Amino acid sequence: MAEKKETNFEDKIRELEEIVKELESGEVSLDNAIEKYTKAMKLAKECSDRLNAATEKVNKILKENGELADFDVKEE
Repeated sequence: MAEKKETNFEDKIRELEEIVKELESGEVSLDNAIEKYTKAMKLAKECSDRLNAATEKVNKILKENGELADFDVKEE
């Protein structure tokens, strides 16, 4: 059995953009539009989750002792 390859973030965004273009064209049947809308919402959630996870990783810093800590910018 072939292993399903996980789609990367950029591919999901491209697919989402394509679906939006198709829906905006107005040339999609109602049933097809509902399917595409459902797929688009799933892709949008997956992208949002991936961005949130990336943001959390970026907002952490490695301390000198090797521990991760929240990144905090102190304004003076």
